[in-house]
Amino acid sequence: MYPVDLTDVDHSNLTSASELYLSALESRTHNEEWFQSSQPTKVAITRNNVSRLRLFDDDQPDCTLLVLHAPDDHTQVVALYLNGDWWCVDDVLRTSSKSRTGLVLLVCFVQVQSVLERVVLFLLSQVVARASQEEALFSPHPRTELGKLLWRDGEAVGFYTTKQKGSLCGRWTGQCYLLPVLDTVMVRRRWRRRGFGLQMLEDFCSSFPKEEVLGVSSPLSPSMVAVCRKFLQQHKEHQERLYEVEAPGGWTQWRNIWLNIKLGRYAHSIPEESCLTSGETVTNEGDSSKKKPLHNSTLGFESLENTCDANSHVPQLTGSSEQHIKACDPSQGESPPKHQLL
Repeated sequence: MYPVDLTDVDHSNLTSASELYLSALESRTHNEEWFQSSQPTKVAITRNNVSRLRLFDDDQPDCTLLVLHAPDDHTQVVALYLNGDWWCVDDVLRTSSKSRTGLVLLVCFVQVQSVLERVVLFLLSQVVARASQEEALFSPHPRTELGKLLWRDGEAVGFYTTKQKGSLCGRWTGQCYLLPVLDTVMVRRRWRRRGFGLQMLEDFCSSFPKEEVLGVSSPLSPSMVAVCRKFLQQHKEHQERLYEVEAPGGWTQWRNIWLNIKLGRYAHSIPEESCLTSGETVTNEGDSSKKKPLHNSTLGFESLENTCDANSHVPQLTGSSEQHIKACDPSQGESPPKHQLL
């Protein structure tokens, strides 16, 4: 059994359990606890090696998670504290449930059964999907974001999230999305080239049969352009339906993806023959209302897959035991990437 298969918790219980453990850890006079990862060396569980991560950056009550860092590098996550025990990151991304296969819907966070799946989504976007750089590839997803996890052979191998029609474009605006928008997409590196990016785009389009127009958050990454090209070649009925959009998605903010592909307007897209026939990896991340013009995926991105070996990265701690992973502030002109598929 893995954490996602165990008894469900809600966000308040997850936070309170973290606080109780942290309080007990601070009161210890001698270290008596160690975590054994897949490496020969053990990691001491001390106050200096444990910090909080906030799962969301919003105005709701904090939902925090305890993580154990490598003693010599606090940007590397070794384990997470869930259900009263420390778990290797790789195990948190696994399931023993036969029912978890393919794309599994993440219901609204306020529903109890989704909390641990939200943790899985957080790990994929904030820990696994990180290069050796200071900035996160993705901004944290809102707790009410609609998304799906992709499970294969007992592993969470990717996800996609959507902005629902009528949902707010961000915390700093009263504008709402005028159409459904595919916002973030990611497939773990070793699971790419198997058609999963194409599968997720097809699933997104089939989820809204009554909508005449669907959006993909702008700007499109080269890998996302390649996936769209392959998909639209196979499904001509969507060529007049799928648009690159900016929030909130008024008709003046639409750009037909197929037309732009045919006109060669995606100059930096990946050649079709080099990427999509056997599979793809898409990363489209962040709120499209917060972006400036830059590519939303890194094709040579090295995802940190061997997470049990303490090489899953999080942003560097800055003076506090509580790690804040914040969404981009549009007032500062920040713009996160969006898709990682190849």
